[in-house]
Amino acid sequence: PAVYKVIYSGGSLPTVKGGEDLRLQINAANLTLWHKKEGIVVIPANAITDLSYGQEVHRRVGTAIGLAVVSFGIGAMMLLAKSKKHYIGMTWDDEGKKGGVALQADKNEYRGLIVAMEGITGKKAVNTDQPK
Repeated sequence: PAVYKVIYSGGSLPTVKGGEDLRLQINAANLTLWHKKEGIVVIPANAITDLSYGQEVHRRVGTAIGLAVVSFGIGAMMLLAKSKKHYIGMTWDDEGKKGGVALQADKNEYRGLIVAMEGITGKKAVNTDQPK
């Protein structure tokens, strides 16, 4: 399976704080988010309801999971204002267990991660930076 280092930017993971490092493992059937050495959520690929990327994923994920906006700390907001971050958002509904996350990916792995996620989910990632 492919494993990507990502930074949690917000979402529905109660045990993780914004800015913490995660690993996203992708295999043919599931996406698994690991925090430290613990697998904290396993999402079946067919449960993914939305993939997005760009600067506005927080708003999109927040809307989908019922939060006004996925929140992150003031430090992250300052960083966001200064530089081009590479965000990927996803939401899921696994037999009624709904969730969503906004993740920051390494700029060198960003495109590959999107392609891998699109490949196993069959969903096309939406570019949130495109004008509507």
